[in-house]
Amino acid sequence: MRRSHGLLGLIGIILLLFAAVALLLTRGETIFDQIYIVFHGVAGVLALIAYLSTGLENLRSFLGERSTKYGTSTVVASLLFIAILGILNFLAYRHHHQFDLTTEKVYSVSPQSAQVLAGLTNDLRMEAFVEGGTNPELDDLLKNYTAASNKVTYRLVDPDREPELTEKYGIKSFNTVRMTYGDASNQVTQPTEENITNAIIKITRQGKQTVCAIEGHGEPGIDEKEDAHGLAQAKAALENETYEVKKVLLASMDKVPDDCNVVMVAGPTRPFLAQELPLLDDYLKKGGRALFLLSPQKAEEFVAFLQPWGVKVGDDVVVDQVVRLFQGPALGLTPLVDTYDTSHEITKELKGRTIFPLTRSISAAGEGKTGLKVVELVKTSPSSWAESDVDGIFQRQQATLDANDRKGPVPIAVAVEADLKLMGVADGKQARLAVFGSTEFADNQHLEGTYFNRDLFLNTVGWLVGQSDLLSIRPRALRSSRVSFSEREGTAIFYLSVLVLPELLLLIGLAVWWRRE
Repeated sequence: MRRSHGLLGLIGIILLLFAAVALLLTRGETIFDQIYIVFHGVAGVLALIAYLSTGLENLRSFLGERSTKYGTSTVVASLLFIAILGILNFLAYRHHHQFDLTTEKVYSVSPQSAQVLAGLTNDLRMEAFVEGGTNPELDDLLKNYTAASNKVTYRLVDPDREPELTEKYGIKSFNTVRMTYGDASNQVTQPTEENITNAIIKITRQGKQTVCAIEGHGEPGIDEKEDAHGLAQAKAALENETYEVKKVLLASMDKVPDDCNVVMVAGPTRPFLAQELPLLDDYLKKGGRALFLLSPQKAEEFVAFLQPWGVKVGDDVVVDQVVRLFQGPALGLTPLVDTYDTSHEITKELKGRTIFPLTRSISAAGEGKTGLKVVELVKTSPSSWAESDVDGIFQRQQATLDANDRKGPVPIAVAVEADLKLMGVADGKQARLAVFGSTEFADNQHLEGTYFNRDLFLNTVGWLVGQSDLLSIRPRALRSSRVSFSEREGTAIFYLSVLVLPELLLLIGLAVWWRRE
């Protein structure tokens, strides 16, 4: 009987302990919390009263037993463990740091977003106008931004509770994020990470860089959205990062316009006029920046034009055989690439695959030329080669590696930094060029999607204009899935894992101990 009363006392202590833990963690905010706390508190007090009613003699005797000492030691150790957990939780709250161990980095921003946030000099405030003031998915996304920079703050706003603020900012739809940076402000109506980061780039930068797309030679249209070979996606991607893209008919001008920060020659199918190439050359010798996308058997006048700038444009087509199930080897004219120069700003962060349909070789030829630094950015696989019999590929659909061909890996893109002073040019500035052997790698069909063509394209333009903080991997549309729980489900999981199961295990352990004694 005495031992039964002793067990009753320990049960009372355990019930009171879990009542205190529940009060500390939940603060009795819901009716369920209150029921749990009150039930355990009352039951614990009653158990202790029943135990103490047996008299002090039983208490003194019970405390003197060896089993009681061991049991007390176990309870004390458990209390110390809980106290340590509480202290660690308090320290983690005061000194918060988030570790994202998910494969797709769901709970952190992309490398580009992190770079943009690292460049903030003022506080960035974001207000998300969401229905009912709650949106768990958007809340998680904005929380990732605050975790990446202490200059970012946000809050969720219920438009129905703060109609004056909604009217003041002209909010027209739910899930609109308004951001303020200094005296500037901006709004995002479709709050994905890509859109929010692009909005931050726009709001934090003064002025725009202009990309001038040369036209008049059969180039793919930069406004052609329906054509798979158009460059509308490339234009939209540039505009999302604050660039202005405009067409330039160089044949009707006496020089490259002064507001062109980058000249883009993309996929000409007809030769440039005799007076156009000198204009491009003069532009580069004044410290200009240019991007060339030159497909095979096109724009042959640029072979000689780019030679003085340390670039060799190959008269070939890169072939990389593919093996298809039940069909054997097949002619592959769309190489998949994952070999990059990791020392260059454009490609140092690039680890995913890119795709280069119908590409020619583009090699460094700057050796022995003073003032030129030429880097081969991208190379195809060792199984590829540069086929010199171009007619055999396009007319007979045949290609065979022989002595006239260049064995892979084959370079298909180069970046050039030209110190014009060392080259003997009067202005003495620095010019930059980037040359790719494929136009299709940046067209509507291949720029977006699972490959990293868009990052490579935008990194190249960013490097040309000197915006080093934009040279990174941008937010991806494909993210790993999350498990969402309702408030009731979350409460049930919390009670089962934090309170009910530990309590049951402790009581069962106590009962086993009591029966063995």
